[in-house]
Amino acid sequence: MTNLRIGHGYDVHRLTEGRALILGGVEIPFEKGLLGHSDADVLTHAVMDALSGAARLGDIGKLFPDTDPAYAGISSLKLLAEVGRLLKEKGYAVVNIDATLLAQRPKVAPYKPQMAENLAVALGIGAEQVNVKATTEEGLGFTGDGSGMAAHAVVLLEKIR
Repeated sequence: MTNLRIGHGYDVHRLTEGRALILGGVEIPFEKGLLGHSDADVLTHAVMDALSGAARLGDIGKLFPDTDPAYAGISSLKLLAEVGRLLKEKGYAVVNIDATLLAQRPKVAPYKPQMAENLAVALGIGAEQVNVKATTEEGLGFTGDGSGMAAHAVVLLEKIR
């Protein structure tokens, strides 16, 4: 049996007026935010799903159901920290995280280093273990027409005990 496990996460949220736009724990100035039960941080949600999948913890819907009022408006970084605690409890260490945000706008390049740092801090790992990328979809689909945003994440875990 190998000591390495790979996980993939995907999340999507609709853009709406009247909400802050939070990505990787960074509040980004924009006229719309993402709709969701928590802060709807699509990037952090994809990372959480990738981590929980690699460790066979299920998904974020199982871990943090949107029917539970305890998670209403909660920072996704707090939820990520809980996923990190569960990983350690099961004997896993994060080797690396590679996450991609899909959004036509706003431009997030200036915020990517802080997003990576926030994700790393929540998990208690080094920022050099986290890579955050962003891309547009050339005006195609729901991300391209500005209806929503999506994110993918791939992670590598190592079983340390």
